[in-house]
Amino acid sequence: MEIGMLKGIGPKTEKLFVNAGIITTNDLMSYYPFRYDIIKRSNINDLIQDDKIVIDGVVEGNPNIFFFNKKMNKMTFRFNIGSHLLNVTIFNRAFLKAKINVGSILTLIGKYDKLHNTIVASDIRFGKLPSIPVIEPIYHSISGISSNQIKNIINSVDDFDVIEYIPDYLKDKYKLIDKKSAVTNVHNPSNLNLLKQGQNYLKYEELFLFMLKMNSLKLNKKNKIGLKRNVDRDVLDKFINNLPFSLTIDQLNCINKIFYDLNSENRMNRLIQGDVGSGKTIVAVIALYINYLSGYQGALMAPTEVLAYQHLSNLRKLFKDYDINIEVLTGSLKQKDKKDIYKRLEKHEIDIIIGTHALFSDDVIYSNLGLVITDEQHRFGVNQRSNLKNKGITPDILYLSATPIPRTYALTIYGDMDVSSIKTMPNGRKEIITVLKKNSEIKDALLLMYEEIKLKHQIYVIAPLIEESDKISLENVNELEEKMTRAFGKICKIGVMHGKMDKNEKDKVMEEFKNGEITILISTTVIEVGVDVKNATMIVIFDAYRFGLSQLHQLRGRVGRNDIQSYCVLISDKEVERLDIMTKTTDGFKISEEDFKLRGSGDLFGVRQSGDMNFRIADFKNDFNILVRAKEDALDLLTKGNINNYPKLVKLLNDSVNLD
Repeated sequence: MEIGMLKGIGPKTEKLFVNAGIITTNDLMSYYPFRYDIIKRSNINDLIQDDKIVIDGVVEGNPNIFFFNKKMNKMTFRFNIGSHLLNVTIFNRAFLKAKINVGSILTLIGKYDKLHNTIVASDIRFGKLPSIPVIEPIYHSISGISSNQIKNIINSVDDFDVIEYIPDYLKDKYKLIDKKSAVTNVHNPSNLNLLKQGQNYLKYEELFLFMLKMNSLKLNKKNKIGLKRNVDRDVLDKFINNLPFSLTIDQLNCINKIFYDLNSENRMNRLIQGDVGSGKTIVAVIALYINYLSGYQGALMAPTEVLAYQHLSNLRKLFKDYDINIEVLTGSLKQKDKKDIYKRLEKHEIDIIIGTHALFSDDVIYSNLGLVITDEQHRFGVNQRSNLKNKGITPDILYLSATPIPRTYALTIYGDMDVSSIKTMPNGRKEIITVLKKNSEIKDALLLMYEEIKLKHQIYVIAPLIEESDKISLENVNELEEKMTRAFGKICKIGVMHGKMDKNEKDKVMEEFKNGEITILISTTVIEVGVDVKNATMIVIFDAYRFGLSQLHQLRGRVGRNDIQSYCVLISDKEVERLDIMTKTTDGFKISEEDFKLRGSGDLFGVRQSGDMNFRIADFKNDFNILVRAKEDALDLLTKGNINNYPKLVKLLNDSVNLD
């Protein structure tokens, strides 16, 4: 059934869902919560500074509203919970003032500021708390549709269809419930046991199907014939020797493997994983040069337009003495310019094209595309392979990943690829000094920031982030902006970037930061991976415990992008032992090892960081044990079992794997 037929969904809401790829009720029921909250009354006597609080009580005084500007406001009022009289602060809820009166019974969810006897609320609900704990699903919001709206719409679905992919013998082996019950349990769990049963089924199914595709690709890899190349190694070495810097041993090893791949009979499907700032981009540039020497066109797909133009500038500098035509193709180009690019690509007047997913739209026709290089955030997937195959093109593929993971895990997760790693760092880079401070030591952090500001350096400040859609994220940004303005507003410009801003606003702020107009940038979003602001020498991350170690390492990589000493300040009163690892090493591979060890099966009600696979419910780190079993089961079915006995699985593989 199409989603527009559901009660309460009008044309506008239907369009928002369709834009997000949710067209039918089955699509909607596959849109799983990314985490859960247990809503139960907190015992205020057990809470410490900045703990989460869920409490009900009675409003003691009429609210006061303070406006900062047209878009920002703060509401305060007194709140009686029986044992305590508290102050309440909540941002950007002025529209609720008329409903909050003396005597109103409310439930508040937020952060407990014990020192100031205040609740910094992220959510206000009218009425008392339920008598028993409630497991509340939290969904990633869709542009214009909140988590609560999604939850209510899903709860209104009376019936839906499912496809049972898991063979019965595997369901019996792991004592899995049926899929329909599993889907119901993850959306509307009445207790933790039913929720766990539902998650076990859906995680195993997702990972089993993923490993079935990966192993099928690997088994079929031997039959993939590569493009014919015969590049003179001396010509390549001359280019490398003329670079304005020396390559590291690991970079040279990766180049040797790529050189072999591109000159062999088999198609290349290689992943280069390297730490932040390890020099993956120059390896990609050299791969494009090898491809150019063979007479083929090359495409470099970047995750954002900002990075695409950054790559364009860098490649033109590196190839300024060579007769190589390099252009950029992005969605924001004028139609006239796009058509010009299309014509030149078809006539092979362009040797290297850089861009976003626009590189593989239906309008683009290549003369003889030989190599596609892409970032892990936009892995070169089924749709792109299908588009190119329909055009008669089967290029070599190279992926770049800035998320180092242990080799054992990499070989499992990227089962269809050859994996190479860059661990050594380029000469001249100073190790980023990382310090861990408690909230009570905030003055130390501010003094460190002041020293960098005096040197005319720039600083990132990251607000605690659960998920962009969470109301608490934006409120934390408001708080931080207030604090930073009090501390530094008279000596430098402070900028803010968060998920509620539109793309043009974000781009404007980021451009001002890159140009040095903004000194301190406060953000709720993960700062754009790869954006190179060399003058940024410090990153301060509040409530650092909310992030995984690998995510913190990625954030830390936004600084230290030159030969100036850079710093990372982690601020947290919780999980200090785990976070202390960040102060002892800047090796992304070691950090990822620790991340895998520490996180184990994960915290069901904590922050869920889905990996770069974009799974709907599984997480290859937290669910690695399930992934290993799924890999073994998939491989057994492909090699020892009779896959043809399972027509649904055969169709799935034909639709997604055999496109190369």
